[in-house]
Amino acid sequence: MDTTFQDARLLDALGTLASRAGAEIMAHYGGAATIKGDGSPVTAADTAAEAVILAGLARLLPGVPVLAEEAAAAGHWPVCEGTLVAVDPLDGTREFIQKNGEFTVNIGLVTAGRPVAGIVFAPALSRLWIGAGGRAEAMDLPPGAPIEAATGRRDIRTRPLPAGGPVALVSRSHADAATSAYYAERGIADQRPVGSSLKYTLIAEGEADVSARFASITEWDIAAAHAVLAAAGGEMTRPDGSPLVYGRADRQFRTDHFIACSAAYAAAGRR
Repeated sequence: MDTTFQDARLLDALGTLASRAGAEIMAHYGGAATIKGDGSPVTAADTAAEAVILAGLARLLPGVPVLAEEAAAAGHWPVCEGTLVAVDPLDGTREFIQKNGEFTVNIGLVTAGRPVAGIVFAPALSRLWIGAGGRAEAMDLPPGAPIEAATGRRDIRTRPLPAGGPVALVSRSHADAATSAYYAERGIADQRPVGSSLKYTLIAEGEADVSARFASITEWDIAAAHAVLAAAGGEMTRPDGSPLVYGRADRQFRTDHFIACSAAYAAAGRR
C-alpha cells in the first residue's frame, strides 16, 4: 500500500477539492446535456468539475497518473504502473439532469490494483464521505466550503443485518434483469432505488445492506466509493467473492460484475 495515500492532510485536501468541484456542479444544476459517442449524457457541469479536480490533483499529487471520465472520452488515457487516481467528476449525470440530488463527485486513489482511499461528495445533499486505512467518515459540508467547515463529522461502519432482512439499493437509471434475478433468488423484497455511487456510501453508513451490479462499469464510477465502503468494514467483490482488480488498461479500465455489501451480509453467506 502506498502510505502517501493514507495521509490525513492529503485526504482532507482532496475533500476540499471535491467540495470545490461540487460548487461548479451546482452552478450548472439542471443544465442541458449532450450525448457522447458511447451514448451517455454529458453536461457543462461534468467538464467544469473535472477541470477543477485535474488542476487540484496536479498540485496535490504531481506526477500521479489520472484516469478521468471526460479526459478519457476525449481519448486521453493514463499510462500507469500500479498507481493512479480515478476521477468521476459527476457520477449520476441523469440524476443531475432530473434534479433529484442523487449525484456525486468521486476521487479514488488506486495502487496495486485496488482502491486504497476514496472521497465521495454529494453536492446537492451537502454530504462528504472519506475512507482509507480502515477508517471511514461522513460529514456535512456545503458545496465550495473547505473541509474545515464540515459539521457532524463522524466515523461510520456497516450495520448488522436487520431482523426484517437485508435492504438492497438498486440503480435508479440502470436497472437490469440479472440484478433483479439476483435479489429474487435471495428473497430480498426491500429494494430502494438510488442513483450514482451514493448507493455504496449509504451501505457504508449503515442505511442499507447490499447493492449488486451485473453489468460492466468503468473504474472511475466506483473506485472512490469502493474505498469508502471497504474502510467502513464492507466489501465490493466479484459475485464469487474474488477481488475486483483496478488499473486494467487492457480493458479500458472497465470492471467485472460485482456485489457491494455490508460485512454482516457477506458473513451470512448471502452473496
